[in-house]
Amino acid sequence: MAGDGAGVTGKSDPIITRLANEDKKWFYQKPNLLYLYLMLFPTCMGIELTSGFDSQMINALQIVPFWKYYFNDPQGALKGIIAAAYSLGAILSLPFIPMINDRFGRRWSIFGGSVVMVIGALVQGFSVHVGMYIVARMILGFGIPTCIVSGSSLIGELAYPKERPVMTSLFNVAYFVGQIIAAAICFGTNNIQSDWAWRIPSLLQICPSLLQITFVFFLPESPRWLITKDRGDEALAILEKYHGESDRGAEFVAAEFAQMQTTIKLELEAAKKSWLDLFKTAGMRRRVLITTMLGLFTQWSGNTLISYYLGDLLKMIGFTDTTYVQKINVSIACWSLVCGATVSLLVTKIRRRVMYLACTISLLLCYIAWTISMERAQTAAQAGTPNNAANIATLFFIYAYSPCYNMGYNALTYTYMVEVWPYAERSSGIAFFQLFGRLAGFFTTFVNPIGLNSVGWRYLISYCCWLAYEVVFVYFFFPETFGRTLEELAFLFEDKHLADQANAAVEKVLNEKNADVISLGGEKGRSEVRENVA
Repeated sequence: MAGDGAGVTGKSDPIITRLANEDKKWFYQKPNLLYLYLMLFPTCMGIELTSGFDSQMINALQIVPFWKYYFNDPQGALKGIIAAAYSLGAILSLPFIPMINDRFGRRWSIFGGSVVMVIGALVQGFSVHVGMYIVARMILGFGIPTCIVSGSSLIGELAYPKERPVMTSLFNVAYFVGQIIAAAICFGTNNIQSDWAWRIPSLLQICPSLLQITFVFFLPESPRWLITKDRGDEALAILEKYHGESDRGAEFVAAEFAQMQTTIKLELEAAKKSWLDLFKTAGMRRRVLITTMLGLFTQWSGNTLISYYLGDLLKMIGFTDTTYVQKINVSIACWSLVCGATVSLLVTKIRRRVMYLACTISLLLCYIAWTISMERAQTAAQAGTPNNAANIATLFFIYAYSPCYNMGYNALTYTYMVEVWPYAERSSGIAFFQLFGRLAGFFTTFVNPIGLNSVGWRYLISYCCWLAYEVVFVYFFFPETFGRTLEELAFLFEDKHLADQANAAVEKVLNEKNADVISLGGEKGRSEVRENVA
């Protein structure tokens, strides 16, 4: 398959994956792992609640009469900058993320970013003019990328290999939960006859961040981060507790720990912990290219039109009643959650390239049909003879967009990024993805209202052209990462001998005669594991 060939040479034999797949116990039969997953939901998955809440809130508030009245019904560029300020704040924080993650670890990074977002939500809720509101949204945006990079990495680095793809895919699904909550709140405050109609939703954006602040230290730190800080004993203890509850738990933990130590050692030997590491080798440059394009694809595929300007789109086809529009808003958020959750559960069954190609092709077809129906609807409206069939068709394609987008750009985004980037560059790589995603988000949320006002339905043609490019790029450049652990993918684009070295360490542990006597809870077992992987 095109796009696979360059990556095959660096994939190691999936020994750990096979061991994990031989484990027939479900996660809910393992008390410690179940506890871990329950804690990951409010802390790490909960991070995307904020992103979903924000996109839906700024979308829904533009429909609220008192928000329009208080800010003098902003239009064009001003409306664009209000929506785009969140992305602008995020862009400003990105250079610091790898340094913060490397120095303080995943948990403290989540905590720090959440504190920043609490401050932003308070300023936003008590804003007295549009300038203060824009600054508040920039503060909120400044805090979110640190949490996203740390949270998505922590999920991938703590989850048991068998469930990891589903857990990292569910990370983005929380976005829709945040959307539903924001849409419901704005629907409830829509008819409040004061500025509290928009202040209440703005202040309630504080809630997801308070969840992270409250629960993040109930989670263990990333074992991989601990290994880089020469705290292998703590990393091993975490693996024993959360990954050692299967029938062959001691053997699995010993092999997994050996693989992590060896792989991270090989990565760090070649890394200088700087942004320049991302461009040093051909393999890294290919990762950067894929990451850059994926960042652009997640924001330039037409999704921001629905997320931020649904009210404008519906107004163009004759739906102007604010209560009715809010109902559509809530229903789209609920439908998106169903689509996102369903697709996330399929990531262990369907290969990554298949899902991405299905996503891009279906998005292109959906947008072409949407553009045609929008043209018919607008042309009829301008002629004074509304075309109800075209209006309904346009609304249908807005709903049809969700399963198409979720197939790849929601369910797989962070799963794929965690898999493509090795540990040493993972924070920088995901931050790079965030950079281009936020730049694209800033640009498109700023120009969308200008484009819709200037050329109407013709603006959608630009998205059709871009989606055609996405199909071609995914086919030729996206590698397959399905069915392997993070360490088995660490040298995806590098020489095969590096992957073989990591595998040799795993095989050494598995072949040791004393592996069966390793005790999960005893110091004797831990010392034997360390001797085996030394």
